[in-house]
Amino acid sequence: MKHFDTFGVMLDCSRNAVMTVKELKHFITVLARMGYNQLQLYIEDTYEVDNEPYFGSFRGRYSQDELREIDQFAFDNGVELVPCMQTLAHLNTLKYWPQYEKMMDAQDVLMVGEERTYELIENMISSLRKCVRTNKIHIGMDEAHMLGKGRYRDKHGDRDRSEILLEHLGRVCEITKKYDFEPMMWSDMFYRIANNGHYYAKEDTVNASIGEKIPESVSLVYWDYYRVKKADYRQMIRGHKRLTDRVVFAGGAWKWMGFTPKNAFSLRATKAAFSACIEEGIRDVFMTMWGDNGAEASAWSTLPTLCYAACLAQGITKMDDIKAKFEEWIGYRYDDFMLLDLPDRLNGNKGRINPSKYELYNDCFFGLLDSAVGENDAKQYASFAKRLRNASKRTGEFSYLFDTASKLCAVLAYKSDIGIRTREMYASGDPEALEPIIADYNKMIKRTEAFYQAFRAQWYTENKANGFEVHDIRLGGLIMRMKNCRDRLADYVAGRIDEIPELHEHTMPFRQGHTDYNYYYSTVTRNLL
Repeated sequence: MKHFDTFGVMLDCSRNAVMTVKELKHFITVLARMGYNQLQLYIEDTYEVDNEPYFGSFRGRYSQDELREIDQFAFDNGVELVPCMQTLAHLNTLKYWPQYEKMMDAQDVLMVGEERTYELIENMISSLRKCVRTNKIHIGMDEAHMLGKGRYRDKHGDRDRSEILLEHLGRVCEITKKYDFEPMMWSDMFYRIANNGHYYAKEDTVNASIGEKIPESVSLVYWDYYRVKKADYRQMIRGHKRLTDRVVFAGGAWKWMGFTPKNAFSLRATKAAFSACIEEGIRDVFMTMWGDNGAEASAWSTLPTLCYAACLAQGITKMDDIKAKFEEWIGYRYDDFMLLDLPDRLNGNKGRINPSKYELYNDCFFGLLDSAVGENDAKQYASFAKRLRNASKRTGEFSYLFDTASKLCAVLAYKSDIGIRTREMYASGDPEALEPIIADYNKMIKRTEAFYQAFRAQWYTENKANGFEVHDIRLGGLIMRMKNCRDRLADYVAGRIDEIPELHEHTMPFRQGHTDYNYYYSTVTRNLL
């Protein structure tokens, strides 16, 4: 690799989608073909741990035999398999087991200083040691904002959180050393400490003395996939270098904002970030592929970004050459795969980051997000559905990705503004005026059922079964809700009820600026789920 020594991908296997061993081998083969030499598996609790039977149960966890099989396959293809775990926060599902409840400080943060915590962490690390040949391990420790604020404070009182973090890191590093691992960790907790609580700050504001407290064995991973200016990345890299010379950069192939990737934005961010990394001498880089709130988007949907990043790392910068490499490595047209961005590429988005997800789950009657629906969204979705359907005929083994996206757009061609149209017709006071929209509800329901089947097929092609029950609940609930709203309208038109009280309440915008409602629970209702 021309510009980087270590060049990898981090695949999120903790947000319900745990890629099958078969599909992961396919993914590794393609990564190796593009020149990647490392794969980090982000596994919060989705791996088998000795002496911890509840750890990752019912989550589709990888068995130790599966991890050894993946490690061997990766090694045979020139790819280093690195476990990317968590040893402080982000253990969201673990806290639901009564066996671990008392081990939590606050929210998803482990109770620092308790011997049971370090027993668990040693069980985790020793189990991984049996499965991988690498001496690298990612110990996480990011976004532990509630550290020391829950049970820990009840027991020990208020303490400087940097001291708590350093004590914990020291204990974890003792364990990684025992099992011959060299740890890396996300940098944000230390960087915030060095910047008076802020992550983004000018390099000269970084308190360099904080770096003296970081164990020499630890590398800091600077993660950033939000900015598109090289100067911003250079500033942050230089700030990190004030803390340590062991800096790793993590960019992003955006697939964590709904059913649709964000390749176009990922390319802009990656171009700026890689240029800064090259100029600042960063030699170890990987691309994150998170799966926030259910991992709806396929890992394969980010192929344009992964190809683009691989080309930049090899010194290939002209777009025509990058597209040619995509066809050489993947076997299909780059421009076709960029169409997978379409559901969230509405004209005049004006800060709407993931409209295809929140317009799908926006309630037909309550319309919490009606104010974020564009006037021409429905027409554009109808056009997108056709373009994606046509692309599915040209994309062979990946045609199912385009089928799913096309069917999503087909739903939204009716769903995006149906609540707005329903309220307008209801406000006329003429029940008969609502008859035509009942037909639209029927078409919308039929299309949603077709989308569910396509998405189901996509999931089972790529992932273990665990986690799809969440989408059964969400999409199944969506379909039932659509049917209930339709039936309420039919009852009103037929005179069986005198009014629909839900449609009397006025909808209101409840958030200004960017609209990125990626979390299901914040979109569907203001009542308790």
